[in-house]
Amino acid sequence: MKKILVTGANGQLGRCIQSIKDEFPNFKFTFVDRSQLDITNEKEVVGLFKSHDFDWCLNCAAYTAVDKAEEDIEKATDINVNALNYLVKGAEINSTRFIHVSTDFVFNGKKSVAYTEIDDTNPLGIYGSTKREGELLLNKTYKRYFIIRTSWLYSEYNQNFLKTMLRLAGQRDEINVVSDQIGTPTYARDLAYSLLTIIKQDSEAYGIYNFSNEGVASWYDFAKAIFEINNTKINVNPIHTEDYPTPAKRPHFSVLDKSKIKKTFNISIPYWRDSLKIAITNL
Repeated sequence: MKKILVTGANGQLGRCIQSIKDEFPNFKFTFVDRSQLDITNEKEVVGLFKSHDFDWCLNCAAYTAVDKAEEDIEKATDINVNALNYLVKGAEINSTRFIHVSTDFVFNGKKSVAYTEIDDTNPLGIYGSTKREGELLLNKTYKRYFIIRTSWLYSEYNQNFLKTMLRLAGQRDEINVVSDQIGTPTYARDLAYSLLTIIKQDSEAYGIYNFSNEGVASWYDFAKAIFEINNTKINVNPIHTEDYPTPAKRPHFSVLDKSKIKKTFNISIPYWRDSLKIAITNL
């Protein structure tokens, strides 16, 4: 029986892990959200690890409000960097293996081919900078870790692009969506399966891995697909990033190369539109 701590239990990814946990009967999960564990409190975090002999820690907690982070630097740093430091200190107690979820926002988006795990990072904003700082901290202070970078996460749960588009479609006849930012939508449930597969394999192939669904899309393509699959009638207009200014800059291109994770763990990754159909069916 593998004992697994999952932080960020009520986030998209945490809720997806909870939705599939029964498919992994040899896993004993401890799910915690901010009300059960303040990960920015070192004493609380270390105390939890002292009282539980966790085999794995799956850190799904993060500050992900990209635009808000530009002003709320202290809180973003506290959750994306300092809390990670405390979780690592806890993990050291029983040599708990560590999986940390990171982001495509560690890249500046100036490439035109898919990013690999060894490409240089150069975040454009506070969110990406704090996530990269967390990666570097983990690399410097702990050996038994996996960093999984993902992109454009959505699901049936919480607020995300899928839910926002469907909500707006109920309020408007027309919508403008950015068409010159290119990446890959990632269904959080697909990511959840892959993370639990790494644990199931008892892997020690530590390091950084990319995970997103297969294929390439713009936000405009993503929105069009949502409405098409959901049989929603709405006019969608493609616009440029400059026509929709936001406090935080976003990478124009953040497609991730998944070769390493597929080969290492023998993972099959679905095409993004196929997963989108499942997510919409599950709404």
